[in-house]
Amino acid sequence: MSELLPLEEAQKRLLALAPQVVSEVVPIEEASGRVLARDLTAQRTQPPSDLSAMDGYAIAGEGPWRLVGESRAGMPFAGTLKPGQAARISTGAHMPAGSDRVLIQENAEVSDGEVTSSEPPPPARHVRKRGFDFGDGDALLPQGTLIGPAQIALAMAAGHGAVPVSRRPTVAILDSGDELSLDPTNCGPDQIPASNGAMIAAMLAPLVGATERLGPVPDDRSALAEALAQAEGADILITSGGASVGDHDLIQHALVDWGADLAFWKVAIKPGKPLMVATRGAQVVLGLPGNPVSSFVTAFLFAMPLVRAAMGVGDALPRAQTRVASEALPTTGSRREFLRGFSDGDTVRPVTSQDSSALRALASANCLIDRRAHAPAVQEGERVTVYKLQNG
Repeated sequence: MSELLPLEEAQKRLLALAPQVVSEVVPIEEASGRVLARDLTAQRTQPPSDLSAMDGYAIAGEGPWRLVGESRAGMPFAGTLKPGQAARISTGAHMPAGSDRVLIQENAEVSDGEVTSSEPPPPARHVRKRGFDFGDGDALLPQGTLIGPAQIALAMAAGHGAVPVSRRPTVAILDSGDELSLDPTNCGPDQIPASNGAMIAAMLAPLVGATERLGPVPDDRSALAEALAQAEGADILITSGGASVGDHDLIQHALVDWGADLAFWKVAIKPGKPLMVATRGAQVVLGLPGNPVSSFVTAFLFAMPLVRAAMGVGDALPRAQTRVASEALPTTGSRREFLRGFSDGDTVRPVTSQDSSALRALASANCLIDRRAHAPAVQEGERVTVYKLQNG
């Protein structure tokens, strides 16, 4: 159990344990940030008929054209254009029967009800054909799609007033440590504010909305047992602090008392080595280190992907990008390192302090610089892998 797992192996094992939440149907306008629970198909054709893509004149045959009416969005021309006839038309309006192209306004000359042009358009020009976007029954969005503004617009255009989505997983966050104070404005000389729980809750807020906060809980097995009892109904329990091997690190013991089974412990990353994962029935417990930067980095690499996987997101892990190092980076040791960095355009540099307790430096970072174990030094101008952070 004490073997240090590589990052990818630890993430793979964790995501395989992600709780499977049930689905529910929500109004489409409330679906932002949710994940589709089933494939979505079109229930109508878009556009429903041939439409004009420009303001101008719908024309039939060769010119000149006699102007005989108008087609506006929502008020189509009622008749049929004969060769040599035209109808004034606006963007998005139905193409009149008999017309096959649009003469744009800028290229048209109108005099005494007759339309002429020195630049007549070719057939089908400036026409959005019926169903060019999608047709009734077409597959639109696969299960596991994270719904955003564009997906909402597509679903509505396809005739959906509500969509099936995965229920948001419930998350409880427990801070532990004798030194923690709930009130940041009233800390004794031997205390520090309990900021990790608030930080993790803020990281998860775009995914789950509200989280249940427990603690801070002192380093006492009975107090921890009482707090764990309050997390009985959570899909995911995230603990911060007490996951290491010190005399007062009691989270593992308390979890065993609670009936949890340790899945794995310790990951070969820096910061964040004492990460712990356990299960209790369908519940997943993620134990994060107590140092705030370590807690932040492991929440980014593990907690957020776990919640995404529970929501049904197919690609739950953070996406890597590359940037040009604006200064040299030293060789790395036996653990994979995640340096807090600041990216400006296509360049990146590490922030001033890489200490696992340095919150001021963390707050100035907008990315993590991924440095493999035993990696050679990076010279200025070389490309490095980075992960963009929410606070960037």
